[in-house]
Order: sequence, then structure tokens, then C-alpha cells
Amino acid sequence: MSNEQEHPRKAFGWAARDSSGVLSPFSFSRRESGEKDVTFKVLYCGICHSDLHMVKNEWGFSTYPLVPGHEIVGEVTEVGSNVQKFKVGDKVGVGCIVGACRSCDSCTDHLENYCPKQILTYSAKYYDGTTTYGGYSDIMVADEHFVLRIPDNLPLDCAAPLLCAGITTYSPLRYFGLDKPGMHVGVVGLGGLGHVAVKFAKAMGVKVTVISTSPNKKEEAVKHLGADSFLVSRDQDQMQAAIGTMDGIIDTVSAQHPLLPLIGLLKSHGKLVMVGAPEKPLELPVFPLLMGRKMVAGSGIGGMKETQEMINFAAKHNITADIEVIPIDYLNTAMERLAKADVRYRFVIDIGNTLKARS
Repeated sequence: MSNEQEHPRKAFGWAARDSSGVLSPFSFSRRESGEKDVTFKVLYCGICHSDLHMVKNEWGFSTYPLVPGHEIVGEVTEVGSNVQKFKVGDKVGVGCIVGACRSCDSCTDHLENYCPKQILTYSAKYYDGTTTYGGYSDIMVADEHFVLRIPDNLPLDCAAPLLCAGITTYSPLRYFGLDKPGMHVGVVGLGGLGHVAVKFAKAMGVKVTVISTSPNKKEEAVKHLGADSFLVSRDQDQMQAAIGTMDGIIDTVSAQHPLLPLIGLLKSHGKLVMVGAPEKPLELPVFPLLMGRKMVAGSGIGGMKETQEMINFAAKHNITADIEVIPIDYLNTAMERLAKADVRYRFVIDIGNTLKARS
């Protein structure tokens, strides 16, 4: 069956057809609203670094045609007969997941993001066996359990990246207890995730040091994002002077990089939390962990309950992503720039005004 006939509702977006990662217009279809489904007109969609990995099949589980996008916001156009939480006209979002088993220990604990049967927003199989397509498209249909409410005071375009970059950094700050006023937390990498991590940590009352290979990001980090200090990771003297000073570090870098210097920055019992996803394994020296009971951990997005909490916290503290809004026709250029880290700090596609179906 063709992508256009799989479901009754016509949809239009941009898709990658193969691992070249080149995106182009794509007609497909979405399901009708089931009784628990929310259908919304997509207005904006953020471009996440994982979209770039996925269109090129760098993680090895992409299925084509692939419509990326898991930082999706818009306005509700239709709700199923049993939907309780949303009505037509509401501002909503969908993040990285659109399904889970709803019965395992993780799901019972509001941690759908760790459910072994979680269904990703794109390039996955939905309950009915059809492929999921992401937010680089004109409409979205999702079970209300996986739909988030966007408060009125958050601009939709700047709120979109919070659905992935926001929760990916908020969740470990909370879970690992790095959210206590007066603590000292390092943030490695000042990109889409890192710049939001700085904002959340500062709003929690934490002292923040940005750790980066790029000295030219110092002014931006300190003056604009409000970091307390800045370390150039390649500067031995700076790194030496900061040894043993941090309670925790959120490492957002998805490229190869050494962990030893970061472990050195931690106090005893400090935690290095990885949220970036390098393709190849990193080297982990164990001795420095033993010498201070230090921990290296990972964290992946967050459950629905916590993601809504994060959005409400962002609204309360006026936290948004710093974005560059682009038309859909600019998509492939944006992907090339993202690969070179040439963006401050997140591209967001203006779907509502620029995605037009070919008549």
C-alpha cells in the first residue's frame, strides 16, 4: 500500500528517501482521530541533532521514507470522543515519543521514555503496524497521553525545542539532585541542549560553568545565557585550576571527546551525566572514578508527567530556546549548517507559514 493510501487523512511533509539524508516534499497519510487521539495543525517544528543522525541512518535503525521531527508544536483541530485533557484551539506539542506499553514498571512510574516498548515519534512502528512520521509535516495525530499543553505565555516557536532539548537536560538535573541552590554544575557543549541546560540550572539557583572547546563562546555563555563562568576544555591551566570543584556535569556533546578531564572536575561523589549520543564508544578510565566514588551516568529525555512539569517550569521562569526560524525550503541547508554546528542554538521550521502542499 502506498504511503498516501495507508490512512484516510491526507498529509504532506518533507522526507529523506535514503541515507544521503537529502530531504524533499513527500505526500503521505495520517490516521483519523481515534477516541483518545488529538489531531493538530503543526505550526513549528525544531530540528534536533538526532534528526540529522536519523536521516543519514547513523544509528542504524532508520526506515525510509523518513519524516523527521520530534519537537512539534501547533494548534488542536480535532479531538477524539474520549479525550479529556484537550479541546479544539488548544496550543499543544509532541516530543520524542508517541506510544508506550502503559503497563510496565517504567510506565507505571511515569517513565514512558524508558519503556522497552516505547514508540518513537518517527521511523518506528505504531500499534497498528504502520510507520510513524514526525513533525516536518502539516498535521499530527497522537494519543492524548503523549500530547503536552503549551502555556499561553510561551511563544510556540521558542517552546518547540523544549520538547526534546529541554526535557533532555531538565530531567537529569532533577533526577541526579543537581537542582539544589548553591550547587556547582558544569555544562559541556554550548549547542541546542547545552544552552537550555544553562538556563534551567540557573533558574534552579545553581552555579553554572560552561565547558567548551570554543573560546569564542565565552561572552555568549556568560553575558547572554547567564553562566557564572567558562572553561576552555583545551586550556590545561584553566582545567587544572577547576579540578574537584563541581557537584555534577551535564555532558551534551555527541562527538568523540575525552572523559578523563571532565571526571577530574568533579568533587568526590560527583556525577558526570551523558545526554549526548556519540556514535562510537568513548574511553572510560576507571581509576579516577574509584578515587572519589564518582559516577558516570546516562539520561534520555523524560516521561510525560515530567515533560509537562518542565514546560510549566519554563513558562514560570520565562525559559525558551534561542532559535533561528527557517522556511521549509531551507531545510537541507539548515541540516548542513547543523552538521557544522553553525546555529545559535536551534533551527525551528516555520511549518504553518512555509509548508505548502504541491497542488
